[in-house]
Amino acid sequence: QVQLVESGGGLVQAGGSLRLSCQASGRTFSTYAVGWFRQAPGKEREFVAAISWNSDSTYYADSAKGRFTISRDNAKNTVYLQMNSLKPEDTAVYYCAADDWRYRSKVPVISGQYDYWGQGTQVTVSS
Repeated sequence: QVQLVESGGGLVQAGGSLRLSCQASGRTFSTYAVGWFRQAPGKEREFVAAISWNSDSTYYADSAKGRFTISRDNAKNTVYLQMNSLKPEDTAVYYCAADDWRYRSKVPVISGQYDYWGQGTQVTVSS
């Protein structure tokens, strides 16, 4: 069983930066792909970025490319999402999720492929 806790959200002005963290419990977390998703009020949850268990593969939504960077430190059981050049449309609750298919080579991008979810952290970008 894996438990995920997100942190690092907050209020920031447009053009600013935030770094989200996803801290995990469980010895097998380092073998799981991890993704970040977000959900804005009145909208469906959408994929943001994902990283393979060994960091060899990353994948970004078009909205995140060039502005967001996903990374992980398996020694710390933590995955990060560095968000730069934030825009008001980035405002949402951000969730991290882990896929329990160990050592998966292909990074999953669909929410249904993920098995464990955190509680979310609010990101608000003011104009």
